[in-house]
Amino acid sequence: MSDVDPIIGNWYRNQETGNDFEVVALDEDAQTIEIQYFDGELEELDLDAWYELAIDAIEAPEDWSGPFDEMDVDDLGYDEGKDEDEDEDVDGDEDELSDEDDLLADRDED
Repeated sequence: MSDVDPIIGNWYRNQETGNDFEVVALDEDAQTIEIQYFDGELEELDLDAWYELAIDAIEAPEDWSGPFDEMDVDDLGYDEGKDEDEDEDVDGDEDELSDEDDLLADRDED
Protein backbone atom coordinates (compact mmCIF):
# COMPACT_ATOMS: atom_id res chain seq x y z
CA MET A 1 0.00 0.00 0.00
CA SER A 2 1.13 3.51 -0.74
CA ASP A 3 0.99 6.57 1.43
CA VAL A 4 2.23 8.76 -1.44
CA ASP A 5 -0.33 11.34 -2.53
CA PRO A 6 -0.95 11.89 -6.25
CA ILE A 7 0.12 15.36 -7.39
CA ILE A 8 -0.31 16.59 -10.96
CA GLY A 9 3.06 16.93 -12.68
CA ASN A 10 4.90 14.64 -10.27
CA TRP A 11 6.50 11.38 -11.35
CA TYR A 12 6.17 8.03 -9.63
CA ARG A 13 7.42 4.44 -10.01
CA ASN A 14 5.23 1.39 -9.57
CA GLN A 15 7.43 -0.88 -7.41
CA GLU A 16 5.76 -4.05 -8.69
CA THR A 17 6.14 -3.35 -12.42
CA GLY A 18 9.04 -0.87 -12.43
CA ASN A 19 7.03 1.45 -14.72
CA ASP A 20 7.55 5.19 -14.38
CA PHE A 21 4.58 7.51 -14.85
CA GLU A 22 3.38 11.06 -14.32
CA VAL A 23 0.08 12.15 -12.78
CA VAL A 24 -1.53 14.27 -15.51
CA ALA A 25 -5.04 14.85 -14.14
CA LEU A 26 -7.20 14.50 -11.06
CA ASP A 27 -10.99 14.43 -11.17
CA GLU A 28 -12.32 15.43 -7.77
CA ASP A 29 -15.93 14.56 -8.57
CA ALA A 30 -15.21 11.11 -9.97
CA GLN A 31 -12.36 10.46 -7.47
CA THR A 32 -10.06 9.39 -10.33
CA ILE A 33 -6.44 9.95 -11.23
CA GLU A 34 -5.15 9.94 -14.80
CA ILE A 35 -1.56 8.84 -15.26
CA GLN A 36 0.70 8.80 -18.30
CA TYR A 37 3.50 6.29 -18.58
CA PHE A 38 6.84 7.32 -20.00
CA ASP A 39 5.96 5.62 -23.32
CA GLY A 40 2.83 7.78 -23.64
CA GLU A 41 0.19 5.25 -22.60
CA LEU A 42 -2.62 6.75 -20.50
CA GLU A 43 -4.41 5.01 -17.66
CA GLU A 44 -7.15 6.09 -15.27
CA LEU A 45 -7.19 4.85 -11.67
CA ASP A 46 -9.71 5.43 -8.93
CA LEU A 47 -8.32 7.02 -5.79
CA ASP A 48 -8.68 3.84 -3.72
CA ALA A 49 -6.74 1.83 -6.31
CA TRP A 50 -3.94 4.44 -6.19
CA TYR A 51 -3.42 3.91 -2.48
CA GLU A 52 -3.43 0.11 -2.91
CA LEU A 53 -0.44 0.26 -5.29
CA ALA A 54 3.18 0.09 -4.18
CA ILE A 55 4.33 3.51 -5.45
CA ASP A 56 7.45 5.61 -4.89
CA ALA A 57 7.75 9.28 -5.77
CA ILE A 58 10.70 9.81 -8.14
CA GLU A 59 12.42 12.68 -9.91
CA ALA A 60 11.16 13.48 -13.41
CA PRO A 61 13.20 11.64 -16.03
CA GLU A 62 15.97 13.73 -17.53
CA ASP A 63 14.42 13.18 -20.95
CA TRP A 64 10.75 13.46 -19.97
CA SER A 65 9.76 13.98 -23.62
CA GLY A 66 9.54 10.19 -24.20
CA PRO A 67 5.82 10.12 -25.04
CA PHE A 68 6.07 12.97 -27.55
CA ASP A 69 6.90 12.15 -31.17
CA GLU A 70 9.41 14.25 -33.09
CA MET A 71 9.78 17.01 -30.53
CA ASP A 72 12.31 19.80 -31.12
CA VAL A 73 14.39 21.15 -28.24
CA ASP A 74 12.65 24.52 -28.76
CA ASP A 75 9.32 22.81 -28.00
CA LEU A 76 10.42 21.69 -24.53
CA GLY A 77 9.65 25.08 -23.00
CA TYR A 78 13.14 25.89 -21.80
CA ASP A 79 13.89 29.59 -21.75
CA GLU A 80 17.61 30.15 -21.27
CA GLY A 81 17.15 33.88 -20.67
CA LYS A 82 14.41 33.50 -18.07
CA ASP A 83 15.13 35.03 -14.68
CA GLU A 84 14.43 32.68 -11.74
CA ASP A 85 12.57 35.48 -9.94
CA GLU A 86 9.85 35.32 -12.61
CA ASP A 87 8.66 32.01 -11.12
CA GLU A 88 7.48 33.65 -7.90
CA ASP A 89 3.75 34.04 -7.27
CA VAL A 90 3.09 37.74 -7.76
CA ASP A 91 -0.70 37.44 -7.51
CA GLY A 92 -0.69 36.28 -3.90
CA ASP A 93 -2.75 33.21 -4.84
CA GLU A 94 -0.55 30.81 -2.91
CA ASP A 95 -3.24 30.23 -0.27
CA GLU A 96 -5.78 28.92 -2.81
CA LEU A 97 -6.37 25.17 -2.71
CA SER A 98 -5.78 23.26 -5.89
CA ASP A 99 -7.92 20.37 -7.10
CA GLU A 100 -5.31 17.96 -5.68
CA ASP A 101 -5.59 19.58 -2.25
CA ASP A 102 -9.39 19.39 -2.35
CA LEU A 103 -9.33 15.76 -3.48
CA LEU A 104 -6.86 14.76 -0.78
CA ALA A 105 -8.67 16.76 1.92
CA ASP A 106 -11.90 14.91 1.04
CA ARG A 107 -10.07 11.60 1.42
CA ASP A 108 -8.67 12.61 4.81
CA GLU A 109 -12.19 13.40 6.05
CA ASP A 110 -13.43 9.87 5.19
